[in-house]
Order: sequence, then structure tokens, then C-alpha cells
Amino acid sequence: MIRAAIVGLGRWGRSLVSSVAGNSDDIEFVLAYTRTRANAEDFCRDKNIPLAGSYEQILVNPDIDAVVLATPHSQHQAQALAAAAAGKHIFVEKPITLDLASAHVVVDAARKAGVVLAVGLARRFHPSLAALRARVQDGRLGKVIAMVAQHTTSTAHFIALDNWRAAPEEAPGGALTAVGVHALDHMIEFSGRVRDVRCVTARNYPGRADDTTTIMLRFASGATGLIFCSVATATNFEFTLYGSNGLAEISRPDMSRLRFAPTATVAPTGRVSAPPDEIFEHSDFDTLRAELVAFARAIRDGESYPVPIEDVLHGMEVFDALVESAKNGAIIAVSSP
Repeated sequence: MIRAAIVGLGRWGRSLVSSVAGNSDDIEFVLAYTRTRANAEDFCRDKNIPLAGSYEQILVNPDIDAVVLATPHSQHQAQALAAAAAGKHIFVEKPITLDLASAHVVVDAARKAGVVLAVGLARRFHPSLAALRARVQDGRLGKVIAMVAQHTTSTAHFIALDNWRAAPEEAPGGALTAVGVHALDHMIEFSGRVRDVRCVTARNYPGRADDTTTIMLRFASGATGLIFCSVATATNFEFTLYGSNGLAEISRPDMSRLRFAPTATVAPTGRVSAPPDEIFEHSDFDTLRAELVAFARAIRDGESYPVPIEDVLHGMEVFDALVESAKNGAIIAVSSP
């Protein structure tokens, strides 16, 4: 059993703790730290997790194998570097940092320290994504032609203006940081390296940061991608991969529905028709538990964490280009597609 400390007990930190509490033979949270202790005392008492007085107390504790960082994005670099220096394995919520240069610093430090570094891109673990992945790998979808994604939430309506998530420096690229990075990660997995990007952001809610983002991408493979993401409207998730042999569409906020539609095998003689869809339902799957279990097994058993660091770093390279494009409206080349 990997003994972990949770750092940051906002909504997402609590969700991570709850996902494995009494429900995992691989990892358990045995210590916690958060900046606002009073807000977390009842939760930690209920989960029987002691609260440390500082992050440094966690790092010097010999009984802690790993830290899980559910903290503001701007704090990830310093906290991850301190954990690596202390020999603690590191799980960090997405994005790993807020630019490529600092991401490289964290990755290099973890490698030198010999600790596992895992980034919390939880949607990679969902069975719907696994089923789509299988259809790409076995050729049923054919060559990837294009991908279209929507990822929206209504969280901007409920975040106080003094909350860190409302700060523009914590959300470069608008909704890209909060939700869009998931769709970008899927596209990188299925189409490889990005060649260039265009990004447009907008502010539709009276907050301090842009809340809506539209992205166009071209890949070195020739595929294209379109991402719409927002934290100012109703909650939704859709990811569609169009291949030369068919399409696969994941839908619903919990990713629970997968539709696979093969291309027609005969030319139409009248109104264009399509072969019957294949529908798969994958309800009630806990992606947070799955990613934390994978992290624990990477530490304990030496298994590869399913989100390759190379994909994470390329994602940050694209992230930098998207932020630049959002500022000046230009098409921005990605330096090493």
C-alpha cells in the first residue's frame, strides 16, 4: 500500500481523497495539508486523515511515500521540485505547470531524483476512451482524419472572484486550463504531434479571466482538430474521432456513451444511408480512482503510468502556442511537431 499525502483540499482535492477512501488496496491518504486549515478540519476528521501544519512537515515525514498536488497551477513547480528533492513520488493535477519551460524543470528533477511523476489527466482512464483507443489500434477506424471536441461546465457562475481559479494568471488561454487540456491530450494521443494552432478566447461572465475558448489545430500527420471549451455554460462533454473507416463519438458529461459508426460499404442508390451504429454504455466509472491506482502501481510495481511524460511535455508545448495565439490572434507554429 502506497501511503500518500494530499496537498490542497479544495473541491478537487477532496474528490481525489474520496475516490480511494476505503476503496483501494493500492493507495491510501494518511496525511493532508491545505492553506486554509479551518475549511478542511471537518472533512479530514470524517476521513480520519491528520492535518499537517505545513507542506515541509509532509516532506520530512519518512512514512509518506508520495504527495498528490491538488493545488493552484502556479504552485505546482515549486511544490513538485521540493517533493523530488525529498525523494517523494509526485502526482500533480493537470496542467503539470503553466508553461513548457517549467514543465521541463519538474520532469528533469523527478528523473534525477528517481521518483515517479504522474500527471492527472483522468479522462484517459475511462472505458469509453479505452474502447475508442482499441478501434484506432486495430484499424477499425482507419486513418485519423479529424477530431472534434466539446468540454463545457458552468463553474464560472459559482467561483468567487477572489478564488484562485478566477485569477487570469491561473487560467491562461481561458477555459483551456480548466477543461480544454483534456481534449488536447486526447488529440495528441490519437494524432501525434501538433504542427500549428489558432486560439480565440472570450469573456461571457463578469469574472477576471476569459471563460470560453475555441481552438483549431493542424497535426504533422495531416489530421485536424477543433476544440470548444467553456466554463460559462451548461455542462457537456463530446469527443468525436473521424477516421477513414468510421467514426467514434464519446458523449455525456461522464463520458458514459460511445457510438461507433462504420463507413458505408456500398454506394448509395438513393438517399444517403449509413450502416447501423454500435452503442456502448460505460456508467459509474471512477476515473479519479483509476488514475491514483495507476500511480500507486507505477511506484510499487514499476508499471508505466498510462499518460506518457512525452505527451505531457508536447501538450505543454502546444499550450504555450495556444496562449500566444489567444493574445495576438495569429496562427502559431509549434516548435517541434
